[in-house]
Amino acid sequence: MTDHSDNTANTSNPYTTDFSTRSDLFFEAFFELHRGLPRQSPGSDATTRHLLSLCGPLPVRPRVLDLGCGPGAAALLLAAEAGSRGAEVTAVDLNDGFLDELRTAAAARGLAGRVHAVKADMGALPHQDGSFDLVWAEGSAYNIGFATALARWKRLLAPGGTLVLSECEWTVPEPSTGVRAFWDPHYALRSTARNLAAVQAAGYQVLAVHRQPDSDWAAYYGPLGERAARAPEPSGPEAAAALGFVREEVAVRERHGHEYGYTAYVLRPVTAGDGGAWPVRPENAADAAALHALNSAAFGTPAEADLVDALRADVSWLPGLSYVAEGPDGSVAAHALLTRCEVDGAPALALAPVAAGPAVQRSGAGSAVVRALLAAAAGRGEKLVLVLGHPAYYARFGFAPASHFGIRAPFDVPDEAMMALVLDDSAPVPTGTIKYPAPFGV
Repeated sequence: MTDHSDNTANTSNPYTTDFSTRSDLFFEAFFELHRGLPRQSPGSDATTRHLLSLCGPLPVRPRVLDLGCGPGAAALLLAAEAGSRGAEVTAVDLNDGFLDELRTAAAARGLAGRVHAVKADMGALPHQDGSFDLVWAEGSAYNIGFATALARWKRLLAPGGTLVLSECEWTVPEPSTGVRAFWDPHYALRSTARNLAAVQAAGYQVLAVHRQPDSDWAAYYGPLGERAARAPEPSGPEAAAALGFVREEVAVRERHGHEYGYTAYVLRPVTAGDGGAWPVRPENAADAAALHALNSAAFGTPAEADLVDALRADVSWLPGLSYVAEGPDGSVAAHALLTRCEVDGAPALALAPVAAGPAVQRSGAGSAVVRALLAAAAGRGEKLVLVLGHPAYYARFGFAPASHFGIRAPFDVPDEAMMALVLDDSAPVPTGTIKYPAPFGV
């Protein structure tokens, strides 16, 4: 919602002309225009409740961190409704006025003992690792940048913890010159695909993605726009600049609101394959026969085993990207393979097959070898992995439907089964049709 102090601002704030050059008088006038409003970013109780429902089961009284809490609309709802007995909420902001509003509202609702308003910088939080079951940031991650928020806030989550954050994004492929004139100088909006790539590259699995409705914007800009329209013209230049900026912000939304919007992400750190119970390593020449037998047994047919042998002789084979997990006796217990494929000519990796011996299935051997293989690919600078498989299984490693990135299979397949994982989001994800190596026969 907000995380700005009264006299300091981050230059990535999308609601500024250039806050870094403004005086205290500008900020006093700017925050006075926002004082007492129910929200400091687009949102609603309905959206907060919906996002909470997407988090899955929570502890009886979860520990919640609300970052950029503003006057506390989300913090108050979470304190009352998260978990079966409400939550213990630490609500963080840099604005003293908003924190005072939150304390007053919490006391009025009988929540003073469960809502703890804290003045702190969301980019340099003092809390210990693993302190929270739920980290919440509606409309505030932009203060430090979406990718920075993903990286810095992960450590705060307890095992099984969830991160909910929202980001303003382009909602059209080619935003107009007029809307870019407002946004580009202040905060570089990206598409959902680019932000989803950042989520995956940061090591999260995606529980849900939710585009906030236009009514959330009306709940924010309606009261703010009315106040700005009724406000008398200020006498000082800094106060006039603050009022002018708020009016411009509202007007841009009225003219170009169909071109951008807030999207909320419900995330959990990837943990599949953690634990180290299964030793993993790249395959070696002596493994070929064992791998053929393993894949034949795992799939009940020699087809996948024959595919591995054919890929090993193909130009798509990448030495060092065929991994095995070893059993206690040193035998090959599980196998995963990545080979070179393409998406409209751009290089990518195909994950197939993944196999665990019948005796060790559901033991974690397959997860361990997949996780190690993906880490090896990332370490080599690979950017994109594609897999056709069970959505629930591969989502645990961070995979999401490939269609989110504009990637499609060269054959008919359920949308949720063709999945993609971005390992490096430094460049846009390629779009188009997958071209598999010849041994796949497609």
